[in-house]
Amino acid sequence: MPAICDSALEDIEDIISGEDPKPRDRQFSRKSIIPKVRKGSKAKSVQVVEEEEPPSDSIIPGTQKIWVRTWGCSHNNSDGEYMAGQLAAYGYKITEKPEEADLWLLNSCTVKNPAEDHFRNSIKKAQDEHKKVVLAGCVPQAQPRQDYMKGLSIIGVQQIDRVVEVVEETIKGHSVRLLGQKKDNGKRLGGARLDLPKIRKNPLIEIISVNTGCLNACTYCKTKHARGNLASYPVDELVSRAKQSFQEGVCEIWLTSEDTGAYGRDIGTDLPTLLWKLVEVIPEGALLRLGMTNPPYILEHLEEMAKILNHPRVYAFLHIPVQSASDSVLMDMRREYCITDFRHVVDFLKEKVPGITIATDIICGFPGETDEDFQETMRLVEEYRFPSLFINQFYPRPGTPAAKLVQVPAHVKKQRTKELSQLFHSYNPYNHKIGERQQVLVTEESFDSRYYVAHNCFYEQVLVPKNPEFMGKMVEVNIYESGKHFMKGQPVLDARVHTPSVTKPLAKGEVSGLTEDFRSLMKSSLASKVRTSLETEKSSLSSRLHLQLPWRREGDQLKMLSVSLALLAVVIAFLIAVLG
Repeated sequence: MPAICDSALEDIEDIISGEDPKPRDRQFSRKSIIPKVRKGSKAKSVQVVEEEEPPSDSIIPGTQKIWVRTWGCSHNNSDGEYMAGQLAAYGYKITEKPEEADLWLLNSCTVKNPAEDHFRNSIKKAQDEHKKVVLAGCVPQAQPRQDYMKGLSIIGVQQIDRVVEVVEETIKGHSVRLLGQKKDNGKRLGGARLDLPKIRKNPLIEIISVNTGCLNACTYCKTKHARGNLASYPVDELVSRAKQSFQEGVCEIWLTSEDTGAYGRDIGTDLPTLLWKLVEVIPEGALLRLGMTNPPYILEHLEEMAKILNHPRVYAFLHIPVQSASDSVLMDMRREYCITDFRHVVDFLKEKVPGITIATDIICGFPGETDEDFQETMRLVEEYRFPSLFINQFYPRPGTPAAKLVQVPAHVKKQRTKELSQLFHSYNPYNHKIGERQQVLVTEESFDSRYYVAHNCFYEQVLVPKNPEFMGKMVEVNIYESGKHFMKGQPVLDARVHTPSVTKPLAKGEVSGLTEDFRSLMKSSLASKVRTSLETEKSSLSSRLHLQLPWRREGDQLKMLSVSLALLAVVIAFLIAVLG
């Protein structure tokens, strides 16, 4: 018989710690009982035994420190921001120092083996350091029964609005798994609400997930196992989230999903409709960046997309993964397009949106890829000289169709990855821009802390001097130097510095979306939890859960109603028998 904790549980009531003591066991296992000395009697020699620590489930919730670690795409980063925001709003302290945290919230990525390896190693490190652990993201959602996750709490990618509940129970020593889907009248939703509190990693940038899942079935992709089929948020909810972000000082919005091009197909709308509504609410100087879109779902919208990408408040930038330039490889990948389709999309946009940045992805060494297939990919990169190219050596992900195919030898994959990387680094896409005057939006600090990072209208990276007055501003610069991935700009002396934010941005670490009503609700909830924890310290586990988890009350009411109806039926039957 499989262990209870091996099952995928769907609600927080599913407490799966098999080693949890039963209420009766806990009551009779207390050894440290101090006799009470009666007044007036001669004090006898009493051996005082040091008391045990109180049970873990009597810990006051909302007072611990949490470290949140996120791997992967911008969608995953947005989920991490939402979870951190809810925990902070409840009273937990979000720390950037893992060593001082009481609990680690590990938000994983399943795209590549190395990312999952880092995730697994972090779990082991947390356990070695005796930290409480909650797992999130695509890895546990796709494969929750892996051995290294046994006994650990998991929160699914569509359940992030319940992170406080999961963390609270985990801190008490319980193991909880929430892996269900959000549905409305049987229809799958995009996920948790967009108006939840969040802590933006960068207070100037809002990441908005327009949908979750996709319409493809790529043979190498593990993310589909976690995120599922396409489920889009309504246009009005996305516009409302954008408005709220601008009211909190945001000056740049990133739209993200597993495939933004497929947005709306499940709810009777499309990406251009959403984008035209969004540009209406973008303040002057603020900018919108589109996320990744696969070729099939942008083909029918090329004309409208070109118009939108020419809009002054939208970056002329698009990420279109090609993966391979070989039609036979694309067919084995089940990419649902041919290389001619990709070329058509790129050629059309380069013509209609002069200067547009096209970013793309390539997988080296996919099963069945021949030398000629790889050379076709090399020729594509040589022809288009993509300024942004994500090169990935193929990793077979467990449970995917591609993992069962005959693999290209490891040394061949490495060699092809090396050759493509050398080609990519053989050209500099920005040399011809030296001497240009550009408007750039400054949003962050460089990794080496020597510059501020800005982007021009094509989302090309421009490094500018670290003048605090520039942060969050639109600045005019002269380009005087270029590198492989950046340009350097010197601010024009007499240029006007424009502030696109409609209000002062939130401080780093400050929680977004906290209305006064929400603050009051969270304070009263926390106070109630503290009182309950103190008053019921010696009560049984089942009693505590009954008192503290409000979502169980509905079930109790239904039970009482059922009992009442049964008693009523007995009474009626008795009366009929007597009167008859």
